[in-house]
Amino acid sequence: MTHEYPRDSAYDSVTQGRVSALASFGLTSRQRQFLVTVMVHSGCFLERQYCAFSGTVRGQNSREFIARLLARGFARAIEPGPVRRGRIYYVHHKPLYEAISQPDDRNRRVCTLGRMVERVMILDAVLDDRRCWWLSPEADKRRFFGLMRDNWLQLEDYPHIAFGSGRQRTIRCFPDKLPIGIEKDRTDHVVFLYLVNRRLPVDFRQFLIRHAELLRFLRTWTVRLLVPRRFRKAVALYKAALREELWTPLNASVTKALETYFPSGRQGGHLGDPDDRAIRTEFRTQGMPKIQALYRAWRRRGDRVLWQAHSTCLRDDRSHGCSAVEVALLNRQYLQLAATLDHDVWAKRGAKRKSRQVGPPVSRPSPDVPSPW
Repeated sequence: MTHEYPRDSAYDSVTQGRVSALASFGLTSRQRQFLVTVMVHSGCFLERQYCAFSGTVRGQNSREFIARLLARGFARAIEPGPVRRGRIYYVHHKPLYEAISQPDDRNRRVCTLGRMVERVMILDAVLDDRRCWWLSPEADKRRFFGLMRDNWLQLEDYPHIAFGSGRQRTIRCFPDKLPIGIEKDRTDHVVFLYLVNRRLPVDFRQFLIRHAELLRFLRTWTVRLLVPRRFRKAVALYKAALREELWTPLNASVTKALETYFPSGRQGGHLGDPDDRAIRTEFRTQGMPKIQALYRAWRRRGDRVLWQAHSTCLRDDRSHGCSAVEVALLNRQYLQLAATLDHDVWAKRGAKRKSRQVGPPVSRPSPDVPSPW
């Protein structure tokens, strides 16, 4: 099985130029295609994913490929947990990323074990859907949207986070680092992936608010939820959050009132009870989760978030069948590491976060050797 390249390289992050750039590393064409797919989308992979991509069974072919990566220092094997039922292979060799013009890609950086498992899940979603081409690097996404007709989007209109102020202000677009798919049969349809890693859609609401301006620019789009086994019961909450944030606009008079209420209603970083009856009624209608999400986004981006909240464009897109939400269940076993994905457990009050950093083992003195102290 080989990769299908689009006519325009802007539609896919796995381009012929990037695959050809790895020819000097002593890999076959199929191995180079898989390695580029891993580097641009996840940075780590499992052996079964290479077998699924190449259309072969697990055996000598996959073992030789992985042994070559490890022997040449292209990748490192991570053994998660004491069970040792599998290995995650983390591609970190900088010359490989330099060859595909991605020397500073965040997939090459060291991350926690839980984040690695999330990247493996995202890679599964990319490999399972051969109906789409996929974009992951920030530059590739901006290039694709920049080629669209009537592109009036500015840098602040893309999903972004900003650092600093004034001349030192830096904007990083598409900070979620999630692949965006373009359907091969109709290239005007865009698929946005989101991996569910919490029982409550707190982060998902911020994801939708960041992407709202971009979604208004598109003709047809779909938000696809990647749901691991342990979060199946949370699907209804995530669908409700999407309906509230995108398809249920606020009243324009309420958003005008919120411009005054948000600066004056803060109590230690939280919202107090509003005195205005109209605002209290809107709180009950829209629900506090939506208001809290708007407040969090307002603290970062200002009144622009409120101006977008009463737009009816996305609601009209839904009524015309131009937008949808899908659910993709992740039914595979991910090395018995489902507990490392539960961000709600990490965020419990008083709980100490233990981030397992991937690196060389720490040497400890033998208990038989007496301490000099």
